[in-house]
Amino acid sequence: MSDVAAILLAAGRGTRFGEEPKLLTPLSGKALVRHAAEAAVGSSVDPVIVVTGHRSGEVAAALQGLPVEMIHNARFAQGMSTSLKAGFAALPATTRAAVILLGDMPFVTAGLIDALVAGWREKGEPPALVPTFKGQRGNPVIIARELQAVIEGLSGDAGAGPILRGRPDVLEWPTTDSAIVQDIDTRDELSKHQQSS
Repeated sequence: MSDVAAILLAAGRGTRFGEEPKLLTPLSGKALVRHAAEAAVGSSVDPVIVVTGHRSGEVAAALQGLPVEMIHNARFAQGMSTSLKAGFAALPATTRAAVILLGDMPFVTAGLIDALVAGWREKGEPPALVPTFKGQRGNPVIIARELQAVIEGLSGDAGAGPILRGRPDVLEWPTTDSAIVQDIDTRDELSKHQQSS
């Protein structure tokens, strides 16, 4: 087991996407959420904790066969912060940090995750490491266990963004990989990627 885990946030409704559940929509022959899960499983992080909420049974079915740990967030409708808290609460005692992955970011690879973890170690294992592409912050981020108490104070749908922006000890990690800023929020965005894949 690694001292860095992954928390894959896959609980949201994806309301901007429309009626069809976004994370279950196929891209390149598999559900959107499975791309992110496979990247995490293929990397060095362990365990991979998937936080489900909306359509949790179908999300679990889409990830069938992958060595992931499923955690259901009954409070998912209260926003992403509740899923982040649920993920951190499920971490093993030996975990020192977690890579926070979003279920609607299918272009993040195992190699990117491993490079991010290596960057976190090289920078002295700061409280958080945030990747940037051409100056723009993206995901996944690494959050150290020491910030768990701060995460417990979050509320609503903001995720970790507010605490990461306000801390001088949060470091940035520049990358040339545009996957960190490519999420899929709308059907139009998905259609573009389906056509190019």
